[in-house]
Amino acid sequence: MLTLTWCALFLVAETGAVRIYTNHWAVRISGGLSTADRLARKHGFINLGQVFEDADYYHFQQLAGKKKSLNKHRRHHVHLKREPKIDWFEQQALKRRKKRQVFSFPTDPLFEKQWYMNGELSDTDLNVLTAWKLGYSGKGIVVSILDDGLEKDHPDLSANYIQTAPLPAPNWPFLSVAAEAENP
Repeated sequence: MLTLTWCALFLVAETGAVRIYTNHWAVRISGGLSTADRLARKHGFINLGQVFEDADYYHFQQLAGKKKSLNKHRRHHVHLKREPKIDWFEQQALKRRKKRQVFSFPTDPLFEKQWYMNGELSDTDLNVLTAWKLGYSGKGIVVSILDDGLEKDHPDLSANYIQTAPLPAPNWPFLSVAAEAENP
């Protein structure tokens, strides 16, 4: 029964319905760095430093206790609330991150004419819209085109055309088949 309860709590926590508190705190302290260091030591924290250069917000980490909990650490809340130099504090909770959708439909005025990219023909479509929506961009990928009909001065290609790019070693099956056909 206990295992079932923990599984249910885990599932609720994963969906974001329950807050999971960490052993990290954001604290606003009047009095500067030395006061922040003194108060951190006094209450069982270490001061990990100032959050903003021009403000009195500090990042504290609790030394003892659990790193994650479903409950706020009440004892620290009570003690920090009593400190006159502490203007504000908040125990930090985990945040569930979601990948943002950064896809926007291409603005190329000729995109409609690129039938192999825009889904016009389903059996020959390259599915680039689907790949772009999933976050694939091709950044960092080098493509070699082995064709004597390439218009390397075209405005879409000229900025990215590298004439001295290394060619891959010829390892294509059709070359060996063609060579065998010529020399039986």
